[in-house]
Amino acid sequence: MNVGIIATGHIAEKAATTLAAMEGMQCLAVGSRSQEKAQAFAARFGIPRAYGSYAQLLADPDIQLVYVATPHSAHFEVTRDAILAGKPCLVEKSFMLNATEAATILALSREKGVFVAEAMWPRYMPVRKMGRELLESGIIGEPRMISATITYNVSDKERVQKPELGGGALLDLGVYVLNFVRMYADSPIERINTTCIRANTGVDATEVITMVLADGTVASVQASAWCQGDNVGVIAGTTGYLCFDDLIHPTHIRVCRKRHVVEKEIPVPPEFNGFEHQFLACKEAIEAGLIEAPQMSHAETLYIMHLMDRLRAEWGVRFPGE
Repeated sequence: MNVGIIATGHIAEKAATTLAAMEGMQCLAVGSRSQEKAQAFAARFGIPRAYGSYAQLLADPDIQLVYVATPHSAHFEVTRDAILAGKPCLVEKSFMLNATEAATILALSREKGVFVAEAMWPRYMPVRKMGRELLESGIIGEPRMISATITYNVSDKERVQKPELGGGALLDLGVYVLNFVRMYADSPIERINTTCIRANTGVDATEVITMVLADGTVASVQASAWCQGDNVGVIAGTTGYLCFDDLIHPTHIRVCRKRHVVEKEIPVPPEFNGFEHQFLACKEAIEAGLIEAPQMSHAETLYIMHLMDRLRAEWGVRFPGE
């Protein structure tokens, strides 16, 4: 399957490296707003075709999947144009700036019958199935509490600082902790209590979110783009707890009965860098004639987008044009 990457930033670099290591998929082209940047990126990663505009890449008849790696603020326009061109899309998280944009894109996907999925890569990893199976086995009893933290000091990044780029911790990092809760707890969220510290540019810098689910499970999650933390996820049950050593890309799951006493440590199967699973899932879904990936359904993407809109509204965080 021939993939075209839109944009040339850090996440595009990771995608190009991943695709170069995969069998049955290749990065055929890269598109940038600058021909010079596109050519430099293509030369660096051995990509055959370089385009100086997004439109040129979307017009390439050989591209079978478009990976949208732009800042959040450009997701809507690029994805809309790709769908209208009949190109399946894998869109970097967060899917769109807000739920209105997300609903419009998902409706267009259904109308045109064109595949689109959100690149929330932990959703596609084998570790997700491992965690679900452990919970369903009853190894920690009834789950009662979920905690998750993701903090990276990326406050110097332009895409994080600027409201016009969809900046802030929530869309860049907080989306991971919200997805962690939804990956391992099916019950809908009934109540939310939250607090947020805003940066001097108006975007959210650090947030703490407590959610009460309909089944009584409590989830407490934290995200920050202004500090570095342990980035651990824990699911506590009536007889023990599961600990994921890294929220985004776990290497193992620990099963504990007592505090810090590890009963079992289950390693994640060897993989390239974890990014490959989302590309394989897209390939399989497209070949099956689907317009969404089962691992990250349109309904789930929209649920998370509505949740983030609700949080930003409470914090008074708005993006230009909203």
